[in-house]
Amino acid sequence: MTEYEIENINSLSKSPLFRDIPKDRLAEIARSAQNRIVPQHGFVIRQGDAADVFYVIASGRVRVTKKNERGMERELGFLGPGDNFGEIALLTGEPRAADVVALEETRCMVFSKEQFDALLTEFPYIYTKFVKEMRQWLLKDDEVIFEEAEEAYQASRLSWYQFVLIIAVTVVLALSFNRSNPNGIPLFPSMPDRNAFPAVTVSTAMEELERGDALIVDAMPSNFYQKRHIKNAINMPLALFDIVYTMTFDEEDKARKIVVYGTTISKPYDLEVAEKLAARGHTNVGILNGGLAEWEAKGYPVEGKAKE
Repeated sequence: MTEYEIENINSLSKSPLFRDIPKDRLAEIARSAQNRIVPQHGFVIRQGDAADVFYVIASGRVRVTKKNERGMERELGFLGPGDNFGEIALLTGEPRAADVVALEETRCMVFSKEQFDALLTEFPYIYTKFVKEMRQWLLKDDEVIFEEAEEAYQASRLSWYQFVLIIAVTVVLALSFNRSNPNGIPLFPSMPDRNAFPAVTVSTAMEELERGDALIVDAMPSNFYQKRHIKNAINMPLALFDIVYTMTFDEEDKARKIVVYGTTISKPYDLEVAEKLAARGHTNVGILNGGLAEWEAKGYPVEGKAKE
């Protein structure tokens, strides 16, 4: 057995994905991998590239970053021996979603798409672990988007006078346009109808959750969810609805009760997510009356970071 093969086996045995595989089979997998050595500061993968292989780090460390549409780079994390990457693009068929750069000379085990698919067929539990990893990366990406928006707001914050002036000019222009155009345009966007979904009291929701008769969905962006959320609530950010739905609700009974909460003064996240669930065929969707605040006021269990 070569030095690389021994190192490969040790790295795979540290990985949450592979450590439960029998040792003999693990050794076969380690021997089947191609080895790729990437020099310090070299790219292992580039954002936007086509995806055809899956990586597990045998030695060294890498940095994962993502660029937004403006070219701003955001750090998503660091990976070392036993960690894997590249599975999201293989599972979704999309191009690579991030750059992965070696912080030092790094050796990776490389598995082809065919080997990757064969592993999922032989060990189906790996797919479940991949789905959980995907969700964490997607929620991290959602949090980065929110932080960028928040920074943009702080950088371009207007005085009250400027804000009022802009609104006034906008309204005047819109009214002038509507007067000269028979079709017109709405001055304010239409909002979802809160009466379209039944209100569910927190006490009723708690009873149904304890009996296992209902699921509860937190519709807020992931950074809000991480700070505070109802215990065992499923986070379904509006921006990630389709992906989270596929991973969490795709095989759920459409008649099972779902209680949604999470709204702000400017954005009815709960109603918009409820509408999307209804559009997917769910027939028993309700809105939590009073939301998280009412839930906490009743002393019902919550999770997340402690309030500062």
